[in-house]
Amino acid sequence: MLQGEEYLEALSRPKKIIITTHHKPDGDALGSSLGLYHWLKGKGHDVHVVLSSDFPTFLDWMPGFDDLIYYPTETELSHNLFAEADIIFCLDYSALSRTNILEPVIREAKGQKWMIDHHLDPEDFAAVEYWDSSAAATAQLVYTFIADVYQDKDSITPEIASCLYAGIMTDTGSFRFRSTTSAVHHIIANLIDAGARNWEIHENIYNSATENRLKFLGYCLLNCLEVIPEYNTALFSLTKEDLAKFNVTTGDTEGLVNYALSIKGIRLAGLFVDRTELIKLSLRSIGEIPCNEICKKYFNGGGHLNAAGGNSTEDLDTVVSRFKSILPEYKNYLT
Repeated sequence: MLQGEEYLEALSRPKKIIITTHHKPDGDALGSSLGLYHWLKGKGHDVHVVLSSDFPTFLDWMPGFDDLIYYPTETELSHNLFAEADIIFCLDYSALSRTNILEPVIREAKGQKWMIDHHLDPEDFAAVEYWDSSAAATAQLVYTFIADVYQDKDSITPEIASCLYAGIMTDTGSFRFRSTTSAVHHIIANLIDAGARNWEIHENIYNSATENRLKFLGYCLLNCLEVIPEYNTALFSLTKEDLAKFNVTTGDTEGLVNYALSIKGIRLAGLFVDRTELIKLSLRSIGEIPCNEICKKYFNGGGHLNAAGGNSTEDLDTVVSRFKSILPEYKNYLT
């Protein structure tokens, strides 16, 4: 779970640190990054969070939001920070390719890489690895990194607690996924005790949709949902025209795949989106249906057993047809 323990003493002295996460960060990516950011700042380090892209607007309430650095628009500043960094934290990704345009920058940077993550098959690039694929979220691991590895639980402020709470909450589907163990609930209780206002966090994330997003959701449910009853599978396929019609922005498709999985009897759900340069897909399942295996084997991706993603350079119809064609291979799981 922890490799490179001999390097941990480095944080006892002020360091120049960069925190990175995967492209198009979700709640866990941003929550774990900002939670760690606040903790390191509190210890006197010079810390910056550098992102490769934007993220859903329902996360822009997080403490530290105004301090984020966006590589596409602040490229020169980012390069200077990477050139000077002593340590580069790599959060919520196990392969550098997941950082998209930041990948070559991180690979070439002289700073020591520290990875904190819960995804399968970690790439061997970090001097320090704090990794556990059974963890519900990277934010959970950031909490135990602070509280257990560094024995510094008392330093968790309301800002840190709020960020980590949001990360765990979103990556467990509001604590309903099978990864939500009793240990997760104990951590959540500790975060609330540390100042996380759980009701406000839920409100900020789940009750902040725009009118346009709700209309888009209704359109998808009416026009883009397909159910395949013989394999207890349902999917959404969204064209470029669908996205343009509703001026879809980052985060507007977040959670859409779960509506397909919520249909009674459905055991596997998919979301296929034509992003012009790539077809992006997300799979969700219940039970032992291996979303990660399907994505890794057929769609250049991976992830967790019940939640995974991938992509393809083929056209939308071809990708959806291929997905349907592999369902018989998993019939014993699906029926």
